Amino acid sequence: MKWYVLQCKPGQGDRALMHLQNQDIPCFYPKVMVEKLRSGKRSCKLEALFSGYIFINLSQLNPVWSKLRSTRGVIRIVGFGGKPLPVEDEVVDHLRASLDRVASVGGIKSGEDVDVAEGPFAGMGAIFQCYDGDERAIVLIEFMQKSQRISVPISSLKNQ
Repeated sequence: MKWYVLQCKPGQGDRALMHLQNQDIPCFYPKVMVEKLRSGKRSCKLEALFSGYIFINLSQLNPVWSKLRSTRGVIRIVGFGGKPLPVEDEVVDHLRASLDRVASVGGIKSGEDVDVAEGPFAGMGAIFQCYDGDERAIVLIEFMQKSQRISVPISSLKNQ
């Protein structure tokens, strides 16, 4: 069994994935969490890493090949000269490992301890609260025996 790539119709990757899984075809549709700024607010959305493409794992002798082109959401099998081109197992394994690494790193989460590296509060420990627009963050610092909420540039924060 080797990995191959299917091209999906625009915006129908999830639909194609569902229909391929209904046919018991092993699939890999890599997605990553993407932060976007909309109307001044940050929002996280899961987006396809390779928009419009799904990896499938099939044997050349599998009779399901004839059904792939008529699967809802699928345009074609990526290939050359009328034959599907296999993708090396190492490439798919590397993609999976990289996605796991990206998911574990993520961004700064609410409640995490951070250090302020520059500015008037440099060297002080803080607790990350939330993002404040695209380039700033709200943190809590202990100042004058009281917790103070301040806005600092994200670039000045370092994980402890």
